[in-house]
This record gives sequence, C-alpha cells and structure tokens, in this order.
Amino acid sequence: MGQTVMDCINQDPDTDVAAGIDLGDSLPDAISRCDSVIDFTLPSFTGELVSACLENRKALVMGTTGHDHELLEIIREASQTIPVVHAPNFSVGVNALFWLTQKTAEILGTGFDLEVVEMHHRHKKDAPSGTARRLAEILAEVRNLSYDRDCRHGRFGEVGARTQDEIGVHALRGGDVVGDHSVIFANDGERVELTHKASSRSAFANGAIRAAKWLQSEGHSSGLFDMQDVLGLK
Repeated sequence: MGQTVMDCINQDPDTDVAAGIDLGDSLPDAISRCDSVIDFTLPSFTGELVSACLENRKALVMGTTGHDHELLEIIREASQTIPVVHAPNFSVGVNALFWLTQKTAEILGTGFDLEVVEMHHRHKKDAPSGTARRLAEILAEVRNLSYDRDCRHGRFGEVGARTQDEIGVHALRGGDVVGDHSVIFANDGERVELTHKASSRSAFANGAIRAAKWLQSEGHSSGLFDMQDVLGLK
C-alpha cells in the first residue's frame, strides 16, 4: 500500500511525496518535512507514529486496521490536538457501500436476517477486515444492537437456528484478492445484496490522498474524521 500511495501521489499534480518511511528510516526527519502523513502499516507502529505526528503537529490520515481499544483511545486523544482522518477503508466506492448499508437497513426494518461476508488475499493478518467490522457496526447501530454481543463470527457445529438479532460475519482468505465485501439482507421470499469488489489498491490510495488534501483545504487544526466526512455523506 505504501508504494501504491507513492505512485498515486506522483500522478497527482497537486501533491508531492516529502518522504517515505521503511524499516530503518528516520521517522522524525520524514515527519518534519511533510504537511500530512498517510499511514497503511500495522497497529504495532501506531503509537510511535501518533507520537511523532503530535510532536510535529502534523495531520494524520490512517488506514491501518486491527487496533485494540487502547490504541483506538490513543488515536482519539491525539485528534484533540491534531486533525486525524481514521477510516477502515478509503475507497470512495466502499464508503458509498457504508451509506447504502445504513439506508437499506433503515428501509427494510427488522424482518431481514443480516450477514456480512468479506474476502482478502492470503497475507492479510487481521480478521474480520476493518471494513467488514464497520459494515457490521452500521447494521448494529441501525438495529440498536451491540457489535460485541450480537455478531457471530463464522459458524461451526450445532449452533442452533440463527436469532433475529444475530449479525453473521464471515472472513475468507485466499489468493491475491484485494478486497471483496458483501452485505446480505435475507427474508422469506426475497434477498437484497450490496457488494463492493476492489481490483486495485489504487482505489484506497487515491481515497487517502483525497482525505489528506481535504484536511489541508478545510484548515482543520484538530478533530477526528472519517471518509464519510471527507465525501460529505454525513
């Protein structure tokens, strides 16, 4: 993703790469030279990165997923000092899927069973994906349910009939799949499916660049935002 972001920035006449970060590179030196930081790394790097952004008062666009509650709180606290766009997926299409999922759940009501299915390449380390989790969270919010309590991650054995409040979440892994996500609303006699399939990482990279440019153009000095804010969908 880092290389894809750099390639997309180089194709954008309004942006430049101030520095790239890899293992062994100087983080403070790179941070000091930029206006915004775009991060697609691992949760283990988040604490160090957020600290450097705070020290240098730099805007942060974060697409890293798999954070625990402690790291999420570190990001939230940082957003009180610097502007942060934190999103599970920066694709414009996926964010349209978030919006459509909310509206569809509101229209269909409580009579439909809810399932979320995602597939990614064999190297992805966290499951479910941050995007799949957000889709399930949206469904839970509309239904006044709890993600932690009401989501069922996969099924095996004699699990019994699904409950009305159950949200199924299923993670598939294999090959070089960039990212597929489907939300299924199933009722007796009919089924509605919303699906997004990414065929190139450039969709995420260009969205992140768009978020960084949005932070600069809006002049935010602090605050926690997501791609729904960037796209004006809220």
